Amino acid sequence: MTATDRPSAPEGAPSARLYSYDLAPTKKEGRRWGAYNVFTLWANDVHSLGNYAFAIGLFALGLNVWGILAAFALASVLLFLLLTLSGYMGHKAGVPFPVMSRIAFGTRGAQLPAAVRGIVAIAWFGIQTYLASSVLNTLLVAMFPALGGLQDRSVLGLSLLGWITFLVLWAVQVLIVSYGMHVIRRYMAIAAPTTLITMCGLALWMFWRADWSISLSTAQPLTGGAMWLKVLEGAALWVVIYGTFVLNFCDFTRSAKSRRSIVRGNLVGIPVNMLFFAVIVVVLSGAQFKLDGRVITSPTDIVQTIPNMVLLATASVALIILTIAVNLLANFVAPIYVLVNLFPRHLNFRRAGLVSAVIGLVILPWNLYDSPVVVNYFLGGLGALLGPLFGVIMADYWLLRKTRVNVPDLYTEDAEGEYYYRRGYNPKAVWAFLPAAAIAVVVALVPVFGAASGFSWFIGAALGAVIYAVIGDRHLDGRDVDGESIAVAAE
Repeated sequence: MTATDRPSAPEGAPSARLYSYDLAPTKKEGRRWGAYNVFTLWANDVHSLGNYAFAIGLFALGLNVWGILAAFALASVLLFLLLTLSGYMGHKAGVPFPVMSRIAFGTRGAQLPAAVRGIVAIAWFGIQTYLASSVLNTLLVAMFPALGGLQDRSVLGLSLLGWITFLVLWAVQVLIVSYGMHVIRRYMAIAAPTTLITMCGLALWMFWRADWSISLSTAQPLTGGAMWLKVLEGAALWVVIYGTFVLNFCDFTRSAKSRRSIVRGNLVGIPVNMLFFAVIVVVLSGAQFKLDGRVITSPTDIVQTIPNMVLLATASVALIILTIAVNLLANFVAPIYVLVNLFPRHLNFRRAGLVSAVIGLVILPWNLYDSPVVVNYFLGGLGALLGPLFGVIMADYWLLRKTRVNVPDLYTEDAEGEYYYRRGYNPKAVWAFLPAAAIAVVVALVPVFGAASGFSWFIGAALGAVIYAVIGDRHLDGRDVDGESIAVAAE
């Protein structure tokens, strides 16, 4: 981080338990993220392997091409609105998500939303690294068939070749993160065009193989009300996938140059890019279904069929670059700030990155991924908690405080501080969160509510916002003091 990137320190004496160099608000003159950087964030994340698997699954469930495009059009509009609102918060205050959470939950109570976000992210960091290593495994065996023997022996549920590729990609990500957010920003700027060109090329190749036409649906496409219900559910689930990002988007927009940069980057990166993504999905899945009547589950299914070794290697490397970019953005930055927030006197960005990566390794993520119970109930249950958290935080910031933030008080444990509440906890935020979270988890996981499970995030977010808006303090001081009133951090 350069001198102009350096954050600022609160006036007076900030608490050592609440303040560190990495948690401090960014200085406006040091913010480097323009519209292109925001766009590359979405250009990388939208095209993740997990997202392709989800989108192709809509084709398998009976939505035709137009139904899939309608689902993504609706979802992209919703996400543009939600992420722009969330991004504005980060730009104004200049603080990461664990600090932003202190506004609603209190200086100590903020550990609750931060911990939920961090646990989900660490688990998915390990899983995404495992998925990328699987692509690398396929490539290496195709190039060097003798390595296939390393797949016959396994340790702790993973083959020897799997261990080698996983640890290599794990180390690459740790290395990138160790250099800080400015290197992550540069990596995204390179990865984004690589991803877009590769996926577009793969779609054109499949279109050519299918004689320039595709199947518009499976053998039994949905129609009428059943189709539109699936469109709405698909759009809702797509928003749920980004339920993590709408919470901690401020981790990135705290470095945005202006609100205009956020809007322009989101506009191209979300509605435009997501519809481009949807077109690629329908071409890949429709072309493959026309060729052999098979519904693929991931782009890797197609990559493995590329007959030319050079093209196979190019596509595989691009998918690995993409998955690393997604992991850095969605699953690595968030737990780093969570850990720094927990132990500000002992961890900085680099150390927290290493700790987060080690946890992502020791949980043996391949075993988590292969267990439907863990993915559906543990990660699904935690995911359902994100909606209520978002609802409470948004209601507090936009409805009750009217966007006014006293940044210096986010770092003080003084009982007179605006966010001290009751011993550092805001009981009203907790009271709003708990019933909303309980209902969201029940809707998401209990089979009898299966028809509504796809909407659990929205149900939780709406309940959390409404309850907090009703019981929250409508006489908040709401002093508007931003990071520019704060002294420069000491070297």
